[in-house]
This record gives sequence, structure tokens and C-alpha cells, in this order.
Amino acid sequence: MAAIEITSENFESEVLKSDKTVLLDFWASWCGPCRMLSPVVDEIGEENPQIKVGKVNVDEQMELAQNFGIMSIPTLIVFKNGKNVTTSVGVKSKAAILAMLE
Repeated sequence: MAAIEITSENFESEVLKSDKTVLLDFWASWCGPCRMLSPVVDEIGEENPQIKVGKVNVDEQMELAQNFGIMSIPTLIVFKNGKNVTTSVGVKSKAAILAMLE
């Protein structure tokens, strides 16, 4: 499943009310490590249809980034049943991200 752009407007419906586990990637276009991580996150979404992948551009969605205390990017947050269950800051291997999702 392709990554979904997450905004303040669709956050509740796409993340909090999702019946799937959601992997949120907080990123920015100017962030080198974010550009390194993005294809890995996309690949996880494509290979795991039971997981919803969302991307939050912190420059465009400052309010969402502030709500989650995002100080460094890339930051990954996993939501299950509408609850934040784990957070990771920085570039991670595919295996480490998959472990976060279990």
C-alpha cells in the first residue's frame, strides 16, 4: 500500500481510527537522513498490506509535529488502536523498523 500524506485534517480518520497498525514518518524535503529513510518506509508499506504507512511533512504540518514533540527528524511513530506505542528518532534499518511494528 502506498504511503498516505497525513495532515491535521485527516490525522484522526487515517491514524487514530485506523483498524490497521500505522507507521508515521515525520520528515522534511531538506532532510538528508529523511531522504535515506523514505524508500525503506515505502518498501515496508508495499510489502506489508496489513500496515498503513503515513508521511507527515513537518514543514507543512507544524501543528502535528508540535503535538508529538518532534524535535529531530526523521522520527517514526507506530500507532496501534489509535495509541502511540513506540517512537524512534533517526535512520533505522528495515529490520529495526519491522521490529518496532511487532
